[in-house]
Order: sequence, then structure tokens, then C-alpha cells
Amino acid sequence: MNLVTYARYELIRTFRNRRFVVFSFGFPLVLYFVVAGPNRHEANLGGTGISAPIYFTASLAAFGAMNSVLAIGARIAAERGAGWNRQLRLTPLSTRTYFRVKLLTAYATALATIAVLYTAGAMLGVRLGAFNWIAMTGLLLVGLIPFAALGILLGLVLTSDSIGPAICGTTGLLGLLGGTWFPITGGAMHAIAVALPSYWLVQAAHVGLGDAGWGPTGWAVVIAWSVVAGLVAARAYRRDSERPSA
Repeated sequence: MNLVTYARYELIRTFRNRRFVVFSFGFPLVLYFVVAGPNRHEANLGGTGISAPIYFTASLAAFGAMNSVLAIGARIAAERGAGWNRQLRLTPLSTRTYFRVKLLTAYATALATIAVLYTAGAMLGVRLGAFNWIAMTGLLLVGLIPFAALGILLGLVLTSDSIGPAICGTTGLLGLLGGTWFPITGGAMHAIAVALPSYWLVQAAHVGLGDAGWGPTGWAVVIAWSVVAGLVAARAYRRDSERPSA
């Protein structure tokens, strides 16, 4: 099985899963209208200089995309539990191809989530130039890298029974501390937030307005989380592959 064949199989399987589609796309969409709708005329949300519709377009696109990418762990955990990944190791499919396809699928669902939230934002009057949309999307996609590594890690160390609550809890906590629901502009919570990759995902809203992207701190946080989570995930994979069959 080559990369193209396996990727097509994974994408079809993912987007045919109705529950996954509803929760991945419908949940952040409903939240957007619930949160941003009543504040659609707020032009300076929390003193950020960003209107509420734009802020929540970026923050909930980040939240939904983060959840979509972390969901890679659920698929890996389910396949580990069923012994499917061990069967794949007996085929010509390489480990690198396996994880590349998982990442491709995760990013495909994340892009679809972002597109849905952008459409919702346009419905509430968000008007940005083409370059601003592209720049904001690019920053969101880069900011998802540590979550992709974290999703793989969770899938390799948790069972299919525990992965669901772990992903929900991780997304909820990182979303809250990262400023998904309200701007975090100062105090102890801000000091915590700036050390989290979810905070810098939300900051993509500034890029949508034509402001500068992340500063050195933002890039350092995203890179550090990506490297650490990636290294731990690689170690977890080696341990899992060396585990004797039941």
C-alpha cells in the first residue's frame, strides 16, 4: 500500500464518520454564533483593538482546528487497541508513511474547520483582504504543529477508552488558558498563557488585521512545544513497537 492509496482510504474513512464531522465542524460553529453573535457590534473586545467577530473567528477556528488535530490520537489509539498498527508493520507501508498520512488527515480536517469558521465570520460581517485571510490561515497551520505531535503522543500512550476524555480535557484546558473565550491581556493568567501554544494560535487574529505576526516569544513557544512533544512521541512509538504481542 503506497502513500496515495492509504491517504485516500484515511480521508474517505474520516469524512464518512458522521459523528466526527458533526462534532468537528458543528460544535465550534455553534459556539461561534453563541459567543460572537451577541457581541457582533463590539469593536474593541477587551481592549485588544480587535472586533469581537474577528477575534472569535480566529479563536474558535483555532479551537476547532486544535481539536481536529488532536483527534489524530483517537485514531491511533483505536488502531493500537485493535492491533491494526501491528498488522500494518507487516506490510510494505513504512512507519513514516503511516504518520504522514495521519498528519495529512488531521490537517485536512483542520482546514475544513477553519473554512467553516471563516464562513461564519463573514456572515457576522468580518471583511478582510485576501492576503490577511491567507496570512492568518498560515499562522494557524504552523501553530498546529505542536498539537499534531501531542495528538500522536496521546494516541501512543493512552487506550481507546481513555483517549476521548484526555483529548476533550486537553482541548478545553488549553483553549481556556489560551484565550479562546476571552482576551487575556495581563496578570498571572497572561504569564501562563504566553507559555502555551494555544495562546499563540489565538493571536493569529492580529495577523488578520494586518499587524505583525508572532514575536520571538511566540515562535520560541511553538518550536519548543513541537520539539519536546515530537521527541516524547518518538520515544513512545519506539516503546510501543517493542512491546510484545498479546
